[in-house]
Amino acid sequence: MIYLDYNATSPLWPEVAELLARQYAVFAGNPSSIHGPGRSARTRLTAARDGVARQLGCEPKEIVFTGSGSEGAALAVTGAYRTQKKRTKVVTTPIEHPCVLGAVAQLEREGAEVVRTLDPLAAIDERTALCSVMFVNNETGVVHPVAAIAKRCREVGALFHTDAVQAVGRVPCTLREAQADLLSISAHKFGGPVGAGVLVARRGLDLQPLVPGHHEDGRRGGTQAVVLAEALALALERSVAALPEVGPRLEALRAHFERELTTRLPNVFINGSGQPRAPGISNVRFEGADGEALLIALDLEGIHVSSGAACASGSVKPSHVLTAMGLSSAQAQGSLRFSMGRSTTQAELERVIETLVTNVPRSRS
Repeated sequence: MIYLDYNATSPLWPEVAELLARQYAVFAGNPSSIHGPGRSARTRLTAARDGVARQLGCEPKEIVFTGSGSEGAALAVTGAYRTQKKRTKVVTTPIEHPCVLGAVAQLEREGAEVVRTLDPLAAIDERTALCSVMFVNNETGVVHPVAAIAKRCREVGALFHTDAVQAVGRVPCTLREAQADLLSISAHKFGGPVGAGVLVARRGLDLQPLVPGHHEDGRRGGTQAVVLAEALALALERSVAALPEVGPRLEALRAHFERELTTRLPNVFINGSGQPRAPGISNVRFEGADGEALLIALDLEGIHVSSGAACASGSVKPSHVLTAMGLSSAQAQGSLRFSMGRSTTQAELERVIETLVTNVPRSRS
């Protein structure tokens, strides 16, 4: 098997798999209980929170454990906006993950003025309550200028959220780099378990919870999943430590992959080229080819890639990201996303290239 869909989900770090097996075999009390098992669980949860805060460059009290990156983003967008009393404008881009697009659509139904633009900097003004722009695009890998957008938000007194789900393990990703008020991540994108995420909410920032309750300082109700929090913290630590080696290696692998494809096949284009991109993410347009047919042909060869965001799989609609960038429906449907990870090798990519060289002409004919 050749797995090139790390942006959808990534394999567990071996140490994380071991931690999950070990800790799930040990009874964990409710961290809100005052008895011995509860105190033990609370100690473990505190250690996980401290570990995450160290890696993300924030204070432990600014960490909110969530059930996913989508939940964290929705909590950031709707929870922060609903605490704003006088401002009603929300700025975002049309190429955000569906969780953000869905959250701002809900606010729009509640009366917010929503601006969706590829140039959010120009749209931010004194009427803006909140701006949400992703750190790294999940389909093209384009890195957005989140620090500059955050600076503009501070100048006008608006809040800034960044969906950093695809940034962890690919680019330096701390509250300092993003300069954001709110930052959301998801464990399974960087070798942690599905079902665990984090929202960083700057100290002093009010959030209206999606689920009421006293947990997470009243910002997210529900008994915390202690083992998942521990696994997320360990995966984050491993990913940050590996970045100096993994990042340049993935950058070199992608450069070779794209060079070979565009040299050996006619009418092949890289979506997002010419812009800063995170290592290891390549969105390739095979002009005149059927992307779904190519995806199936690759799958039959044991090569697993994507035609877009995982939550949109099974849809015949073209990628909203690519069409918002100006591609036609046919061009978007002729595009595939190859997302590499820490275990990807050049030998694997050579096999993928040879398979594409054989199958792209077939698809076009």
